Amino acid sequence: MVEGEFAPVADSWFLTGPTASGKTRIGIALAKLLDAEILSLDSMAVYRDMDIGTAKPTAAERAEVRHHLLDLASPDQEFSISQYLAAAHAALVDVRGRGRQVLFVGGTPLYLKALLRGLSEGPAADWDFRESIEREIRETGIEALHERLRQVDPLAAARLHPHDKRRIIRALEVNRITGRPLSHSQTHFDEPARGSGNRVFTLRWPRDRLHQRIETRVEQMFAAGLVDEAAGLRSRYGTLGRTALQAVGYREAFEHLDGRLSLAEAMTRVQVRTRQFARRQETWFRGLGECQPVPLVEEESPELIAQRIIGGALSDRARGAL
Repeated sequence: MVEGEFAPVADSWFLTGPTASGKTRIGIALAKLLDAEILSLDSMAVYRDMDIGTAKPTAAERAEVRHHLLDLASPDQEFSISQYLAAAHAALVDVRGRGRQVLFVGGTPLYLKALLRGLSEGPAADWDFRESIEREIRETGIEALHERLRQVDPLAAARLHPHDKRRIIRALEVNRITGRPLSHSQTHFDEPARGSGNRVFTLRWPRDRLHQRIETRVEQMFAAGLVDEAAGLRSRYGTLGRTALQAVGYREAFEHLDGRLSLAEAMTRVQVRTRQFARRQETWFRGLGECQPVPLVEEESPELIAQRIIGGALSDRARGAL
């Protein structure tokens, strides 16, 4: 494989789901049953000192089960999916070398898809080009940008939602840099990998119950000191990098610190953005054929849910589904 190309992983366990669905505690319970170590599947947990806003596993939780792929970069640095995949493959080899199972836990859909189906990342980001596109969107709208993509890469345009700004920009960027459509190099992304031995489980709550959990989670984050954490980040690093600033909660905390939002307004905005983010996550998970939903309709202990997941996996294996 050349630099920037990563093969799919195999024979691994995955626990994913939208934000606030309970992945951390259920993941720890599942890891104990599997004799596994946990590899984080969270694009924001890679940043040091961003603990409260990313709902990173606590020191006590990390003491229960060994975790990997946390605190890999400073939040003023960029951290690419290619860097994550390189670290993930290295951690996987390390864990298996000690005779343990591998359990990925987290909710970043693109990371999940790249691990399951492999990735050919393409050229590095052209930030000047991206900023020019952002200006174009403000002037003409996202629909015009989607139409522009349709002219140069109709296959990618057909796959992408007309409002999926980030991925539309990336497709245009790759076409501009390489002169080739992005869709031509990512056909492996279209179909689930077969015969990989991976077991992928997605926690799924009813929409109203998930929204309640999100509201509670955000209230707990602010009570735990999210604003103080944001102030510390600003004092230590000056500003967050482009990627880290995408983490829900920090932008609103900064706006509160600058006097542009009251604390109540900041909290409400974070709740709204988190609900929107959860909907996008669920859309991704529904589009991944590898994912097996784990319905959650009432409060159940993490241990019982973990047992249910393993029971389902063993039943599937007995039927030859894995």
